[in-house]
Amino acid sequence: MSAERSRLVVKIGSSSVTGADGTPDATLLGRLAAEVATLYADGFDVVVVSSGAVAAGWAAIGKGGARPDDLALLQAVSAIGQHSLMSVWAAAFDDVSMMVGQVLLAPHDFADRSQYLHARQTFEQLLGLGVVPIVNENDAVADDEIRFGDNDRLAALVAHLVKAERLVLLTDAPGLLTADPRLDAEASLIEEVSEIDRSLEAVAGGPGAVGSGGMASKLAAGRIAAWSGIEAVIASAEEPGILRGIAQGARTAGTWFKPRDTRLSARKLWIAFALAPKGHLIIDNGAKAALLRDGPSLLAHGVLEVSGAFEVNDAVEILDGHGALVAKGLVRRSAASARSIEQGESSGNVVVHRDDMVVLSATQLDAS
Repeated sequence: MSAERSRLVVKIGSSSVTGADGTPDATLLGRLAAEVATLYADGFDVVVVSSGAVAAGWAAIGKGGARPDDLALLQAVSAIGQHSLMSVWAAAFDDVSMMVGQVLLAPHDFADRSQYLHARQTFEQLLGLGVVPIVNENDAVADDEIRFGDNDRLAALVAHLVKAERLVLLTDAPGLLTADPRLDAEASLIEEVSEIDRSLEAVAGGPGAVGSGGMASKLAAGRIAAWSGIEAVIASAEEPGILRGIAQGARTAGTWFKPRDTRLSARKLWIAFALAPKGHLIIDNGAKAALLRDGPSLLAHGVLEVSGAFEVNDAVEILDGHGALVAKGLVRRSAASARSIEQGESSGNVVVHRDDMVVLSATQLDAS
């Protein structure tokens, strides 16, 4: 890739990728492929994160009805659908004389430094060859306890990985709205988001939503992108020419998320946003002030209360006495050991080391 080329990560949701019958929408995918080809000619490299494997697999085996919720069956269906989905993507890009390469990622690829660098190298090679990477989570083998949860978060992490300028989340809505338009005729588009707070989360469907799809997961992806120093946009997949307009910075459509000035490292980003918390530590005012001021390790004597059933190296949220989030990190003590603090332990032992912690001011972030 030449130094002059820019990068976009474009995520397309299942509701856009597949039709009403669950099969891949070849017409839409063909139009998007043509837009990506135009962007490539304009000097943009594009990584595509595509949902739709489960829907396509469920349609392929002719089951019909609601998608299953059994994990083993979902994984088998995903394995079937991934092949079908990639076939349509490959045909769409073949029509515009471009080649695609499938990249299946797992959480370990982001949590482990060597795997992270290996994944980055793979993307660099594909983009350098003029190939469009088509990314999805490796659903067929992912453990339910160690998976991304949705492709919106995955896309945001990929944007950080490839050092993209923008993350584009294409969906069946024009962007983030002030209310559900099915319930409120006065719902309007939120054109720009500077900070994500609880009121905005309520509009999107509530904080901490886990699972595939929905506006809440897109809001979470926008937050990850913002903390990566990357501009994010939620926009409609149905609008022709949407990608070129966004790539050129035209704010004529969608909801735009303002990036932060500082960029978290990949590991800190993973701790802050990709790991589900297994418990909480309530800290005193002195510990809070120290964390916000200097970012030191959290010591046992600053912990007031412990909740949850976590083990060593699990993620926990660190809260102040009012329940506001101060930081998130990986604990060096199990919940059972940490609860001994409540029994009067005054040891200076480290509970969360500074290298395993991300300090998040309550005014900057209210939930991970």
